[in-house]
Amino acid sequence: MINTELLKWNSFKAQLEKHPNQLLQFKYAEHKLVNANYHITEIKQAEVTSVDCGGKLDRWTEIIVQLWEPNVNDQTRAMEVNKALAIVNVVEGKMTLDGNAIVKIEFGNSDFDTRQMYPADFVLDGENLIINLIADVTQCKAIGRGGSCGTAEAEEPCCSPAPQVKEKLEMINLATESNCCTPGGGCC
Repeated sequence: MINTELLKWNSFKAQLEKHPNQLLQFKYAEHKLVNANYHITEIKQAEVTSVDCGGKLDRWTEIIVQLWEPNVNDQTRAMEVNKALAIVNVVEGKMTLDGNAIVKIEFGNSDFDTRQMYPADFVLDGENLIINLIADVTQCKAIGRGGSCGTAEAEEPCCSPAPQVKEKLEMINLATESNCCTPGGGCC
């Protein structure tokens, strides 16, 4: 990952531990909160190994907190942070979570395609602790290093658009007698 500003698991968990009695809310779009009846269905730890277009091998770890929003909205209050922390404790009792792993929140519902988002910031609003989520974006890692794609010449800029080749057209003179249709000439 190029962006080293992304929230790490230890910092994420520490933010939650500061506010154990707040109601935990997730804002996934402008004026859109995950319904109060959501569940934390699982916490996944994924080891990512990749090779970018410039040929550089990279590795990082992600912790993905998956939220599920049941179809029946039977609750008006979201879970308290301490309940979320209890779920974290169950997970940490079964596996060691990498404190330096990048945190992602995975969520979707019938109006919002499932995706993984980053926690951007934590906002205290009355009894709520709202975690604002931002979208993940694709990026060219080689360009960020000033490198070039493995398929390009070293001095060629990475991921630059391919030069446009104009097709040459052959012009013909339609005014010559041999190319003109005449009445009775059989060309039509």
